[in-house]
Amino acid sequence: MSGGVDSSVAAHLLRAAGHEVIGLFMRHGESSPAVCPTPTTTAALPVLGTPHKQGCCSASDAADARRVADRLDIPFYAVDFAAEFGQIMDYFTAEYTAGRTPNPCVMCNNWLKFGKLCDYADQVGAEWIATGHYARLEAAAVAGNPPVLRRGIDEAKDQSYVLFGIDRKVLPRVMFPVGNYHKPQIRDVARQLGLRVAEKKDSQEICFVPDQDYAAFVRNRRGEGDLSGEIVTTAGEVVGRHAGLEQFTIGQRKGLGVAFGEPRYVVRLEAETRRVVIGRQEELLRSELTARDANWLIDPPDRPLECEVKIRYRSAPTPAVVEAIGERRLHVYLRQPRAGVAPGQAVVCYSGDRVLGGGWIE
Repeated sequence: MSGGVDSSVAAHLLRAAGHEVIGLFMRHGESSPAVCPTPTTTAALPVLGTPHKQGCCSASDAADARRVADRLDIPFYAVDFAAEFGQIMDYFTAEYTAGRTPNPCVMCNNWLKFGKLCDYADQVGAEWIATGHYARLEAAAVAGNPPVLRRGIDEAKDQSYVLFGIDRKVLPRVMFPVGNYHKPQIRDVARQLGLRVAEKKDSQEICFVPDQDYAAFVRNRRGEGDLSGEIVTTAGEVVGRHAGLEQFTIGQRKGLGVAFGEPRYVVRLEAETRRVVIGRQEELLRSELTARDANWLIDPPDRPLECEVKIRYRSAPTPAVVEAIGERRLHVYLRQPRAGVAPGQAVVCYSGDRVLGGGWIE
């Protein structure tokens, strides 16, 4: 329970269906003695209200989640994941330093929400793990197979992309109560319940970078180390300098610090030379890519697979042919060249609204 409307209504729907529900708040970041004393795993969340250090979980979110749990009359606990969440922040920093574009939300799902929380569920004897993600699970057509992961019915809120990395063995104990609803319906339920979070805005930022200054976060966490370098065209002409690779991502147009008579985009980041390579929009187009650390929610294909792929969370699906190669790797042939293929982002494979699997773009 994050303190948002989705997880709050998810808890209500589960309780209304007859489940015995336990609410968990995932505490992360640097602890502040004022509001985030390090608890035991099942310590009840203290009353929050005093100012807290930057980087800690939001005190207002924690208070919102606790109020909802009280209203629903369910137990509520804070789980201290500060150490584990530090690994996600290290991953975020390392990816930007290496010239890649990270996706910490996917990693949080893989490592924490459907990783460490499974261990916690085992400790308390919980049969299911539920979240407020907009996605659906359906029973497999073949008995004994894991459930089928599908998009949420609300296309504008669908979050199936960030769930591709869930271990297939975990799926049978996962529930997504809001996946069969549209967001306005969820807000209506919250209003009917009299929950204060009914009108709460959706979180748009990365939770450990509340001011959205990714570059400053990376520099502060990385410490010493110069990532400044040249800005060059695809022809090799030096046209400027930059203060650090962490300021850029593939497809970026604004904030390049150089001016031309027509738009220029970041087409490549070279970690070894610390060069930012810029070019015209057509130079962004790619027809194929490879991905590592593949996770399949179906039996891994032993032949070329016709499907659709998404190369970013908000990108439109595009027809593709996917081949499994080597040890947990994919080769993706895009039927239509796409711009913005960024190393470090996930490529996720779909068949209609079903998630087949995916991997991390190299």
